Amino acid sequence: MSNITITEAAQAYLADLLSKQNVEGIGIRVFITQPGTQYAETCIAYCKPAEQKAEDTALALKDFTAWIDAVSEPFLDDAVVDYATDRMGGQLTIKAPNAKVPQVNEESPITERINYYLQTEVNPGLASHGGQVSLVDIDDGVAILQFGGGCQGCGMVDVTLKDGVEKTLMERIPELKGVRDVTDHTNKENAYY
Repeated sequence: MSNITITEAAQAYLADLLSKQNVEGIGIRVFITQPGTQYAETCIAYCKPAEQKAEDTALALKDFTAWIDAVSEPFLDDAVVDYATDRMGGQLTIKAPNAKVPQVNEESPITERINYYLQTEVNPGLASHGGQVSLVDIDDGVAILQFGGGCQGCGMVDVTLKDGVEKTLMERIPELKGVRDVTDHTNKENAYY
């Protein structure tokens, strides 16, 4: 579990906001968009019961639960969520000193490196089409990928796979031999093209 601090002042402020939502069991979710890049932004969102993801880590606080996004968790190490008041009112501040720090290096397991580059370089581009890609497995040096959202069933997915995803991953991870797509593209209900 990453070492994230949510100060008492921040907890009181968030508990007050949550109480105004009138939703039993509502909490917050803490995540970072584009973690490990210079574009990283730490976000806090309302999290209604059952909106958290299975892989999230629950941080039980006095009045509510904070769900920590699994991918963001290493980047939230030493993060501090605080609520500071001055004569103009108050403001919730989030300091996450490791949000922009890449958490992988050449020694990291290949799966961690693939996931890292998918999250930081590939998925932000696919997100504009409502799509995403995730690693399913590695088979003899070939990354087995699954496309979802707007990428599933999209006619341009082969181009995206070869020119975008494979090129990016193979530039970053020299020992990778290639990528393969195991998505069922006969299902076109959310396809972008």
